[in-house]
Amino acid sequence: MWWFFRIISGSLFLLTIVLSIPISFDVGGRDSGLAYSLSLFIFYLLYSSAKLAAPENSRIRWLVNLLQSSQWIVIPTLLIWSLHNFAVDSNSTDWVSRTISGFSSHKHTTWSDWFFGNGGLVESVTLGSWDKTLRYSSPVFQLAEGFCTLLVIQAAGQISRWLVNRGRSDTWILILLILSASIIASAVYFLWRVALFPSISNIDATLIGVTVTSAVFLCAIGILTGRGNPVESSLLFAYIVLCVYQIFTDYAQSAAARAAAAEEAASQPEFPPLPPIIMASYSTVVHLFSLLPSTLYSWFGFLHAAFQTIAPSVMISLVYRLIVFYCATRIIPAVRESGARALMQEPSLDDSDDANRLLGYLSFFSPSILISVYTSLLLQHFSASDGEEGWTLRHGDAGGNTWRWVNVAATMGLYAIELYLGSDDTDGGLVSHWKTD
Repeated sequence: MWWFFRIISGSLFLLTIVLSIPISFDVGGRDSGLAYSLSLFIFYLLYSSAKLAAPENSRIRWLVNLLQSSQWIVIPTLLIWSLHNFAVDSNSTDWVSRTISGFSSHKHTTWSDWFFGNGGLVESVTLGSWDKTLRYSSPVFQLAEGFCTLLVIQAAGQISRWLVNRGRSDTWILILLILSASIIASAVYFLWRVALFPSISNIDATLIGVTVTSAVFLCAIGILTGRGNPVESSLLFAYIVLCVYQIFTDYAQSAAARAAAAEEAASQPEFPPLPPIIMASYSTVVHLFSLLPSTLYSWFGFLHAAFQTIAPSVMISLVYRLIVFYCATRIIPAVRESGARALMQEPSLDDSDDANRLLGYLSFFSPSILISVYTSLLLQHFSASDGEEGWTLRHGDAGGNTWRWVNVAATMGLYAIELYLGSDDTDGGLVSHWKTD
């Protein structure tokens, strides 16, 4: 029964973090968001360190339980504190110039106020250092995403071999081939969408062509040599297409596309979007919701407004990175031991393998890693202007396309090395399953 409460608690924590950090940026500005994310990072770093230092039978385990119980009070307290003290934004993205201008604009009466006070040296240097750390960590997070994705792809290939060899292999062969074909077809569709983007230049088209050709070549080599299989190849090709798609789009319609869609909708006759029986059921459901208390309406309105502050690409990248980073803590043992049952094992600090022990340490600090990755994604889309909007988390230039291309090349390079160093496994592969002498 405790596993259910753990899932609920983890989901509420994730929802709180996902909503509160962009709210601090959207309401209070850049400094407020940085202060809130840094304070959250420090709190969960202390909590994870205490959890790591105090095992289950330790005398100071009560301190860990106290920190765990107090997080639901600490999170809103830190949000209110950051909005109250740091809700001042500047159009300048250079923290050095903002610090110098802050010294000239604030009238500090004492050395202590100049050093520790509001807008003082400690505040400016701390927020500026956190900002620079997150910006310089973006390439690291990008490359780690590709590495963890490659681990997931390798584990998926091993699981597919295990399913084929454990019984009812013909059925699993058909299911896996259909799944692989569906993944490749979906990836080709999005690749076709990329080809229609108006912002594609000749250099971009050349890079896309070289990347897709290399990915197809690697996938074919893996299948034909038996060192890979259709599941691995389809997932690798889909990830390469995802990276290319993220380079050239922000998952949002352009102004021209929105205007064309509005014009097309205005010219269409007013027909119900669904059949009458479905529309009648929809009206009934809407009427039932209208009978709910107004507090629930306000809560749903708050959730909708909070999610509207987040760019679609941030949510997609965050969800994808959470999935692959979480799976990586379970997949390295499976890849190294060549067994799918290792996926069910928790990372342990008592493991004799250095890689598994490192993942065990990283799993303890997963909340702090989540906060830093999410804040880094939000900063890529933060922009300030002199207009009425002031600042936003949806219209900024994400940038980092160079590191995305590097991530694509590194992922395919690592997979090529894996194919070169791997052993031939034609007896257990999906392609040669029906081969008879």
